[in-house]
Amino acid sequence: MFTLFKKELNSFFSSLIGYLVISIFLIANGLFLWVFPGGYNILDNGYATLEPLFYFAPWIFLFLIPAVSMRMFSDERNSGTIELLFTKPISEYQIILAKYLAALSLVIFSLLPILIYYISVWYLANPVGNIDVGAFWGSFIGLFFLAAVYVAIGIFSSSLTKNQIVAFIISLALSYFIYIGFDSIAYLSWFKGIENFISSLGISEHYRSISRGVIDSRDVVYFLSVITVFVSLTKMKLESRKY
Repeated sequence: MFTLFKKELNSFFSSLIGYLVISIFLIANGLFLWVFPGGYNILDNGYATLEPLFYFAPWIFLFLIPAVSMRMFSDERNSGTIELLFTKPISEYQIILAKYLAALSLVIFSLLPILIYYISVWYLANPVGNIDVGAFWGSFIGLFFLAAVYVAIGIFSSSLTKNQIVAFIISLALSYFIYIGFDSIAYLSWFKGIENFISSLGISEHYRSISRGVIDSRDVVYFLSVITVFVSLTKMKLESRKY
């Protein structure tokens, strides 16, 4: 499993994919936070906060992560190497997890430089250090879990088709729906009275909750459950090739 994980991770950085993902994520957030004028610009709004970053980051990941994960199984199926892959002395779950963890590691690499933004805002605050530390770390952890769900959805979408573009579109649509779709459905008059329950099925509700700086076990269980569901669906889809 570790060999496959290392191979997948190396494939990101032996090409431009890994560097592009990290660069696009950081540049896009940096432009909104430091360059483009307006209420999201840290220097313009006069508050030592990184809330705008954690507002934009899920939307940026919504496009970047499907682009990263779309090739994971689609490329194997298209090239015909997927059967060779499953002849190796590791289980299907290990193969899926190796690919999942490789894509997630790339996401972690893109998240770590956010700490530079945190240090910058820390020193820009007046007095120095006047920043909501709990909210920052809660949002950071929440963003990690959100990205982990996107990766699981991307891996599943990649297992559905040989075409990487189709896998990208499926992953994008599923990620968008699970992130914000349930909130939209909850506002429909049909669901009056259970709107809170409908909203709780989506990522956004739990992401907002954990971003307040309090790590609620219910939010953690939710994220882990969604990841487990999509990893299991991926396994079921790959097993279906036997029939």
